[in-house]
Amino acid sequence: MAIGSLDTAVPGLSPHVLALRQALRDGALKTITRFAVGDLNVELCTMGDSVWALIRRVGLGGLALRAAHLTGEFTCRKEKPAPREAARLTIGSALGQHDISFHVGGKALEHLRMTVRLTPSAPMLMPFMPRDLYPLDAHDDPLGARGQVEAGQRGLNAGLLYFRIDEPAFGNVLYFQNLTALNPYFRATKTKPDGAVGGVWPELGYLLPTPPQSGTPPTDPLPAGEEVTLSDAMLVFRHAVALDERESARQFLQMLGVAYRMIDKPPTDYRDWVDRSERTLRDLDKAPEATISHYGHRYVHPYTGAEYPDIMVQMSIIAALHDWGKWCGEPHALEAEFKAGLGKFYDPKLKSLRRYLPNVGDDKNADAVDSWYLYHPMLNLGILALDGDADARALLLKSIDFGIKAAHHFKYEWPVQYDIKDFSIITAVAPADGRGQTDVGGIYAWVMLQAFELTDDKRFLDEARAAIDAAMGLRFNVNYQANLTAWGAAACMRLWRVTNAQVYLEQSYVYLGSFFHNCEIWESEIELAVHYHNFMGVTCLQDAPYMAIYECFDSFAAFQRYLDDSGPDLEPAARLLIAEYCKYALDRAWYYYPDALPPEVLSPKQREANGHIDPKLSFPLEDLYPDGQPAGQVGQEVYGAGAAFIFATRAFRHVEGAPFRLYCDHFMRAMDRTGTCALTIVLDGGEGCQAGLSIVCLKRRKLGTISLCAADGETVTPHATSDDRIDYRVPAQGRLVLTWE
Repeated sequence: MAIGSLDTAVPGLSPHVLALRQALRDGALKTITRFAVGDLNVELCTMGDSVWALIRRVGLGGLALRAAHLTGEFTCRKEKPAPREAARLTIGSALGQHDISFHVGGKALEHLRMTVRLTPSAPMLMPFMPRDLYPLDAHDDPLGARGQVEAGQRGLNAGLLYFRIDEPAFGNVLYFQNLTALNPYFRATKTKPDGAVGGVWPELGYLLPTPPQSGTPPTDPLPAGEEVTLSDAMLVFRHAVALDERESARQFLQMLGVAYRMIDKPPTDYRDWVDRSERTLRDLDKAPEATISHYGHRYVHPYTGAEYPDIMVQMSIIAALHDWGKWCGEPHALEAEFKAGLGKFYDPKLKSLRRYLPNVGDDKNADAVDSWYLYHPMLNLGILALDGDADARALLLKSIDFGIKAAHHFKYEWPVQYDIKDFSIITAVAPADGRGQTDVGGIYAWVMLQAFELTDDKRFLDEARAAIDAAMGLRFNVNYQANLTAWGAAACMRLWRVTNAQVYLEQSYVYLGSFFHNCEIWESEIELAVHYHNFMGVTCLQDAPYMAIYECFDSFAAFQRYLDDSGPDLEPAARLLIAEYCKYALDRAWYYYPDALPPEVLSPKQREANGHIDPKLSFPLEDLYPDGQPAGQVGQEVYGAGAAFIFATRAFRHVEGAPFRLYCDHFMRAMDRTGTCALTIVLDGGEGCQAGLSIVCLKRRKLGTISLCAADGETVTPHATSDDRIDYRVPAQGRLVLTWE
């Protein structure tokens, strides 16, 4: 059969797409059943060696979704659907029995969920399986459809694919593979879903991970007689294709929100970040591995007893201690002690902060600076300055013009690393994507907005706008480092509030889309990952194999600012995803601390020059891995010690005169003391989601009679109770009334 003209963008074709094309052209299919999903028609059928779901929009093309790939003869029969199922199939073959179920829904956004389970007839060594998704044109030709893939799975992040079919005008599609459901498969076959969802047009979707084929392949079979999930695929559809990157990102967030609601989420636990903060304070002050003396001042080691002090590390700890002092009602002595030596990082000739102290060792290039490193210390100086710290204000304002000079030199497109003396480029781009630090403009814009708030000088506002404007067009490639992307979203939201220009609210969705594209929206149970949580974790860099604590808590802090500046105009799906990220960060981050992990999880070796792991110290590990590699291979971060203070000061609220404090894993939008022993609490999380709220007894006090009611007056029953804490599960959005005696 002749192929005809082939799109020059398609490098070649696999036998699987050719076989599908021929079967569809020849009408060689046997229909099993049909059902509808809104305006979409779904036909379940057998063709050749596979069972398919053909999803069509009349006259506008569609998709072929492979439900099962068989070898040899097979039978396929329609079963009675279970409640809320649209269809159910049973397939019998030499492989065993496949059970396939379909769920549909969506009055606003149509969606389809297909779950495929296999009970092997014998210990099953899994062979190569083809991908499961093929765009179709109006004539059911997989080679006739034209479109564009916007985003695919990166590494072990969410198993998603976001694409559009332009010709014919089928619309936008989000394919989401629920990797959590596939853990038993990964564990049995010793595989992992690294980049499993993606493909090359027109062969897209999920590539089931199988052992590598070689002369002596691995022999890790699926057990006979035990049902295992092979696929839990969710497709979300939108008729209209976005015209620009901002609308495309907003639609992505909407569609991802639909998929997120469909998956089962892991539970979260109460985490005592106040106690963790107190232990961290003790170790920062007393542990010799935490600090070092230079020029008569005290500086923080980046890692346990290792690496040279640097300005980003010092300012990160100072800013977190500052927040802790505000929460406690008085500054902690360490804040002033660490601030005392900041001046040694300032270079009066350059009129800039330098990364290292003047006496840094010869093994470091004292003039080398990562682009983001110039601005992050300014951000933390800005936090202090806006709280009235005159010294921080002075240091920021005498350093900021150099930061602007760098931005102008690079035309708001920063390289990875450059020489601070002459801006000569040391490392231009990251090998993974051939781009520089694409999201530095976001953190730069936030710093400029802080300076604008401090001085009312319009040039800083103009700089913020210029930086955000320069990044337009990057689409899903804006993310270089997760926390920088989060600050970029916050800067866009703040710009919208300051300028009233709608484009900046919309541009914030581009940053959020790129952030959640790099999010692990699944809970891994692969290898050592069974001992910690990774759900909703974000890889620190766009190509990094691990989640990092610093990017975790700094993104959390940025998202608090984003939500503070938002309002009813915020896309609900964006609010949902941010709130859920922050909720799970409070839970997940606990496992970065080595005393929260079994000893066998800890890596015996750390990166050269990054010190060692001491589980007795309340400092977090830098790295946790979704594929269950040993944790802490990079090192134990003293510079990540601020995590405990950031989490404690956001999650815990004092209640004056009460014998308790409140803990909530969502940001409390408002608290109103409506009576001597009555408090109204407003949560503003995702609609239909759940929040954890705890009443935590203060030391040497006793909890009396506590009552929590919803806005309609219905009493909320505690999830768990003890002498020192009462835990509730409450709606993440709405008003609550707390009373006590």
